[in-house]
Amino acid sequence: MAHVDTMPTAPGDVLAQGRLQKSIATTLLVIAAARAERQAAPIHAARQRLAEVYGATRLRRRLERETAAG
Repeated sequence: MAHVDTMPTAPGDVLAQGRLQKSIATTLLVIAAARAERQAAPIHAARQRLAEVYGATRLRRRLERETAAG
């Protein structure tokens, strides 16, 4: 968890610092879960396939434009 170097000066600051630390921890957990999900085999394969299709589509469109332009 992240550590804040400044010391709280009022009781409200302690609560705010605690909420900030919890928010940071939650955000890091969400990022870790998303990265793990993205690396899962079925999802990774699907993302790779979409990238291939997208690349092929861009290439086809570029070739069509170049052919039309002469």
